[in-house]
Amino acid sequence: MATPSGLPPAKIELQRVSKAFGGRTVLDGLDLVIYEGESVVILGGSGSGKSVLLKHMIGLLRPDSGRVAVDGVDIATLGDREITGFRRRFGMSFQEGALFDSMTVWENVAFALRRAKRPKDEIAARVAACLEMVHLEGAETKMPAELSGGMRRRVGFARAIALEPKILLFDEPTTGLDPVMKAVIDELILELQQKLG
Repeated sequence: MATPSGLPPAKIELQRVSKAFGGRTVLDGLDLVIYEGESVVILGGSGSGKSVLLKHMIGLLRPDSGRVAVDGVDIATLGDREITGFRRRFGMSFQEGALFDSMTVWENVAFALRRAKRPKDEIAARVAACLEMVHLEGAETKMPAELSGGMRRRVGFARAIALEPKILLFDEPTTGLDPVMKAVIDELILELQQKLG
């Protein structure tokens, strides 16, 4: 459904967001609107605040000033219990996958589904579907130490989409990868955007 301006509804909106750590300003009056169905890339040098921005979007950080709203909900109005439920709207893929080293690929992808107390057959079907979407069929029993950097990222993507979030965030998904693997990961992100909307 489009707004009167013809644009789809805003999914994420930051208004005049500022954040400082130890006297060092990282975000300074930032305005940003991301619309439903839109893909946005945030570029910046190391330490420029990209990860800090993502943490504001999912409520891990609160702005010193300004407003962060997702689906029209001002994050600052949510209590500790409410913010936990609110975060279920997001799938987050962290730098280098951030996998649990003691768990297999299958267990890593199933982790959030198990915590959500989904039935075993539903978990098995969803893990298989997620691994297929990231082209990792047959890797279920591998441990993270057995995977290449690109494979670890793809497992992280599969885990991020397991609970069918409305919003996907990727924190530096291609850092440290060679140019060929960067292109593969970029293609996969676009493919996921098309498949999942």
